[in-house]
Amino acid sequence: MSIVTMKRGMKMEPLYYQTPYVKEFDAIVTACRPAKHGFEVELSQTGFYPEGGGQPSDTGRIGEVHVTHVEEKHGVVVHETDAPLEVGSTVHAAIDWEQRFSNMQQHTGEHIISGLIHAAYGYDNVGFHMGHDEVTVDLNGPLNWEQLKEIEKKANAVVWANLPVQVTYPGEEELKTIDYRSKKELTGQVRIVEIPGADICACCGTHVDYTGEIGVIKVLSLMNYKGGVRFSMLCGDRALENFEAKTEQMQTISNLLSAKPEKAAEAVSHLKEESGRKDGEINHLWQRILTMQADVYPQGQKALAVFEQGMTPVLVRQFANLLLEQEKGETVLVCSGDDASGYNYAAGSLGRDMRAFGKELNARLQGRGGGSTQMVQGTFRASQEEIEKVFQEKKQIEA
Repeated sequence: MSIVTMKRGMKMEPLYYQTPYVKEFDAIVTACRPAKHGFEVELSQTGFYPEGGGQPSDTGRIGEVHVTHVEEKHGVVVHETDAPLEVGSTVHAAIDWEQRFSNMQQHTGEHIISGLIHAAYGYDNVGFHMGHDEVTVDLNGPLNWEQLKEIEKKANAVVWANLPVQVTYPGEEELKTIDYRSKKELTGQVRIVEIPGADICACCGTHVDYTGEIGVIKVLSLMNYKGGVRFSMLCGDRALENFEAKTEQMQTISNLLSAKPEKAAEAVSHLKEESGRKDGEINHLWQRILTMQADVYPQGQKALAVFEQGMTPVLVRQFANLLLEQEKGETVLVCSGDDASGYNYAAGSLGRDMRAFGKELNARLQGRGGGSTQMVQGTFRASQEEIEKVFQEKKQIEA
């Protein structure tokens, strides 16, 4: 939903306001100048919609040059092109209609959703962005998923009723009698877009003539945002693209699970339970292995450095704790990994502050990590030989 007044002072006739269904038109090039991203072209009239109010600009062609972006500057619509055009020449322009019509679907669908939310809860649309993958709307109040889904249901009923989308330019006195949505105070000629029973809003965007042209409105996600909520949605062709992509993904997942798509969630739940059970069994086996490994080392050592293979950072820490608990060493260093990819480590002590010790090891062994007074852990980018050498030096200094 954009909130803008109609620019009656424009130097060119905005064909996109006469009819948003304009696809091609002729015009005279009134200005052309080099710009940062190519050239800026002005026309005697235009059907290209300039970016504004959350809606992206049209793209297309003017003659043989490509229009990459359109914006309004000081009441004039400026077309960014990839090549110059001769001032005074008559040109034939063509808008990327597929993109334009999709934008019309998204924008009109957003009006319906925002209008119904405003009517039901009194919330305002305080932010709107129309991207290809999603349209986002920010509201200044809370809304849960069930409430949003109910709004979606009502919005699609409006779509399927094929209601007219009415555009008017009320006078100043008449405007005072209209209860319309707007983000800010407006001056000058205000363009009002009304969908009977659904929304009435000040807007400068392009919209379909009848709600049935939207096809379908689909909400995709909802999250808390800046004291209110942000939801994403898609309409028409983009909603269909999104549905097709998700259907393809679901079919791939169901094939991998050897389950029907409607049974995929249940299959994943069973798989997760089985994975959890196996993780428990693996952890139990690892605890037995760690206990047997700990028995290899005699008690009462001043400092003990141990290198093992195949341990996760969690297991490295658990083994270091076990060696300390069994008093295998006053200071214990456990490493797992190899010289090529580096080592995960955990170092602990029964009677010393390990934070300074860990910092020195990290500094000398290209390490990263930290911890508490009793235990530090992280990674070393050094060889086993280098690690053992530094640890032995520390052991001799502190002996």
